[in-house]
Amino acid sequence: MKTNGGAALIKALEMEGVEVVFGLPGGAILPVYDPIIESPIRHILVRHEQGAGHMAQGYAQSTGRPGVAIVTSGPAATNIVTPLCDAYMDSTPMVVITGQVAFSAIGTDAFQEADTVGITRGVTKHNELIARAEDIPLIVRQAFHIATTGRPGPVLLDVPKNIVDPTNPDSALDWYWPTDEEVAASLPGYKPTIKGHPRKIKQAAKFIMEADRPVIYAGGGILKARAAEELRELAEMTNTPVVTTLMARGAFPDDHPLCLGMPGMHGNYTAVTAMQRSDLLIALGSRFDDRITGRLDGFAPGAKVIHVDIDPAELGKVRVPDVPIVGDARLIIVEIIRELRKLRDGGSELPDITDWRSTVSGWQEKYPLTYEQSEPGALLKPQYVLEQLRERAPQDCIVASGVGQHQMWTSQYWEFRHPYTWINSGGLGTMGFAVPAAIGAKVGRPDRMVWAVDGDGCFQMTAQELVTATTERIPVKVAILNNAYLGMVRQWQEMFYEERYSEVYLSPDLPDYVKWAEAMGCMALRVESPEEVGPAIDKANAVNDRPVVLEFRTDASEKVFPMVPSGLTNDHVMVDPSQEDPK
Repeated sequence: MKTNGGAALIKALEMEGVEVVFGLPGGAILPVYDPIIESPIRHILVRHEQGAGHMAQGYAQSTGRPGVAIVTSGPAATNIVTPLCDAYMDSTPMVVITGQVAFSAIGTDAFQEADTVGITRGVTKHNELIARAEDIPLIVRQAFHIATTGRPGPVLLDVPKNIVDPTNPDSALDWYWPTDEEVAASLPGYKPTIKGHPRKIKQAAKFIMEADRPVIYAGGGILKARAAEELRELAEMTNTPVVTTLMARGAFPDDHPLCLGMPGMHGNYTAVTAMQRSDLLIALGSRFDDRITGRLDGFAPGAKVIHVDIDPAELGKVRVPDVPIVGDARLIIVEIIRELRKLRDGGSELPDITDWRSTVSGWQEKYPLTYEQSEPGALLKPQYVLEQLRERAPQDCIVASGVGQHQMWTSQYWEFRHPYTWINSGGLGTMGFAVPAAIGAKVGRPDRMVWAVDGDGCFQMTAQELVTATTERIPVKVAILNNAYLGMVRQWQEMFYEERYSEVYLSPDLPDYVKWAEAMGCMALRVESPEEVGPAIDKANAVNDRPVVLEFRTDASEKVFPMVPSGLTNDHVMVDPSQEDPK
């Protein structure tokens, strides 16, 4: 069948099962946009290209399927660099298609030309400038294969205008669709290791059988591998406590007796200290991020380490493991369980870790998450707002957050009982992530309630995408914790910079968030007292025909605790002042 590059590109997306793309047209990409009119693919028109990228991320994180964004050349391509980097850091599968000037004009500083491949080389799993129209079907297949296999990540395809323009002879091609075998043969250097090494798996099982103070350190790779059920089976079989990183929230149910919650700089005391005092860390799909380890030379000094990761580059990158295992987390957990059963059937017994469990329970009882409720007439406590949002939402509600104090409070106070219900910017820490990511998540899971929890600083960065949500009838709900500050920066300045508040004050009243939200077609309410919180949330939850924005006036003096100060070891975890031991 004779066709052209633009039509072939859209046809290739259809063949890959793409149901929705997020994007914004422009000159260089127009020939690709024209065939979208006849395509069954839903296109969601964003108000800024960064929004397209974050929506694709939210879609991918909530569904497990790759998110797709299409934007034009030059500034559109540079605008989507932040979501690409965010997806790269968090191993989110995404395919981004950017327009490019005609091949003959590349290098001439043509209008809206940018070296997109060069700019994005360090923030993509793979990127490619497509030189010939006839290569489009194969390269699209390669892109989706690379984005979704091994360690997932973003792939960018840069498309010169001449190879997709039906009026240009460079665009002509005979349609074909490559087989799986042809795709594999075209990528001879790309062969991710899936199965773990049998000897290493046996060694891991032996370590588990010998441990007195084990902790399972579950990272985002558990969710990427669809390994939540297997993780639970391993934990219950071995009676081992589980910590879930910021990227793994929901991978293990928060209401499970073995769940210790989130570790790290703002993790809870028990999760941080259990890792620190463990004699075996079973790291599954986690990467020993600096926010988890604190000062590295003091991290979990007495622990042996089993490290399972599909990316061999992660093994030994930060902490040298005693048992490194490369492969898919789900398959390796299954094999470890099988090996443990063999050892048990052969007469070996798992160690009695009752004393360890008792010690951990003691920490949980002594150092729970806590805060002091507001006095009548005072500003709201953000933790109370999060508790009310949590209690009044369905258990399978999806929550997305921006970055800062509100992100930490959401991870701490929301109870995650199901996987794929937490949409989050972890590694890059991108302010402005929440609103577009929540929109993408709601598009991917229209059956679910979706809340975005944002700070006033974050909201001002990408709020315009609520126009997209209104126009496209995507009824997301947004909770703004408005403390009139860049809250996390203010917290650091108060604690470590002698209260020298340099350039962190925003304003409680400018902009007027209610009027702004209403101008974007949303229902909006301002909430200023504790007795108003619950009824406002109930009212928001009942609205399903448009976006809703609730502005909560919160206390700027409130800090996120626990906290491990930067540069110190996890032995120096700071708890809420009310929990400090008297001197």
